[in-house]
Amino acid sequence: MRILLLGSTGYLGGHVAERLRALPGVRLLRGGRAPVDDHRIDLATITADALAEQLGRAAPDAVVNCAGTVTGTALNLAGVNSRGPAVLCQALRAASPNARLVHLGSAAEYGPRGVGERTAEDAPARPIALYGATKLAGTLAVLEARIDALVLRVTDPVGPGAPAAGLPGRLTAELSRAVARTPHGTVRVGDLSARQDFVDVRDVAQAVALALALPGRLPRLLNIGSGRASPARDLARGLADAAGFTGDVEETLGQVGRPTAAPWQCSDVTAAEWELGWRPRFTLRESLAALWASDGDPGLAPAAGSRGTSVP
Repeated sequence: MRILLLGSTGYLGGHVAERLRALPGVRLLRGGRAPVDDHRIDLATITADALAEQLGRAAPDAVVNCAGTVTGTALNLAGVNSRGPAVLCQALRAASPNARLVHLGSAAEYGPRGVGERTAEDAPARPIALYGATKLAGTLAVLEARIDALVLRVTDPVGPGAPAAGLPGRLTAELSRAVARTPHGTVRVGDLSARQDFVDVRDVAQAVALALALPGRLPRLLNIGSGRASPARDLARGLADAAGFTGDVEETLGQVGRPTAAPWQCSDVTAAEWELGWRPRFTLRESLAALWASDGDPGLAPAAGSRGTSVP
């Protein structure tokens, strides 16, 4: 099976690549802007005709789109998250109409939900931030495309290699610097009042593998998450425990970080369990232990500096 993976150098894409390489009979091809990629594909700028030509050369049996961005200008977000999937679907229909597309969406597309609510796939999507809006536009392009395609709408991923753009990665870096000093001092964080659906990045990769392997038509949209709303404070405490941090984690409301836009997030993952035979394997504590073991190297900390650090 020839699988073209777009965005393999990103956080989710890297874990998906590792999982797919372990599958028997898979020939993994990588598409993106990095020198290591087999096909130079920039979804923000490539034309549908040029992409169709690339797909014709790659001749994939399946395509996985992990390309996306959570930061940058409005133009950059729209180019990668919205335009990219639309161009990809058009090119696939022209060049590889029988290839299955698995596209990674985001639970940010749903927008804020009521406390206690488990959000199912048929819930209305009402994103309130630009990232969620651009991801939703990309998802809609995939859902409406006349190809064999499905969207895995992922909640908050956590685990090894977490990027600095999110709380797990930022806090890991700050704790790494903090534990390199004696005494450990204080790590200051922003608003941790939200309850979020943290899912292990390795579980996301497994969902992608299952979505590729199963024959026949699958639902066009499936939630991928833990199915639990965990307090962000549990993530902070869990990382501190994994780090052996003996200092203080100080929450500074209204001074550090952004106000919480979505105080509650919890996806209903029943459909993914039923359709894919998938369920999350890792607990949040296991995910945080793996994150710290992978990225929490105190050797990265500066030799000197203030005892107080901040995590937005």
